[in-house]
Amino acid sequence: MPSRILPQPTPETQHFWDGCREGVLKLQRCGCCAHVYFPPRPFCPDCSSRDVEVFDASGKALLWSYVINHRPRPDMGSEPHSIAVVKLAEGPQMMTNIVECPQEPEFLVLDMPVEVVFAEQEGGISLPFFKPAEG
Repeated sequence: MPSRILPQPTPETQHFWDGCREGVLKLQRCGCCAHVYFPPRPFCPDCSSRDVEVFDASGKALLWSYVINHRPRPDMGSEPHSIAVVKLAEGPQMMTNIVECPQEPEFLVLDMPVEVVFAEQEGGISLPFFKPAEG
């Protein structure tokens, strides 16, 4: 079975992938307008300032939207899997997969709290996924 196609970190995204490898979700915040954003980039998408900082996010989010893919994928097998968008507690949205949860609509409830988990892949990359929040 072919492995999952993995991202290639760039100088602009290296901090994000280093954080994932360490088990920490990293976001960026503008020093001028305080906008928090994802995906990583060297300037603020709201005001274009290059005064940006990297910080540790909480890892908490809400399930914002999803589809359940029933088509087999060579890197994920034949089991259904969710392709989801989560709204991070800090504001940005992120595309991901929901894991550690039955892949059925009665378990994937919109606005349910989720939390980040990291899955180590080959080549030193860890990917962020989300699971239903404990408690």
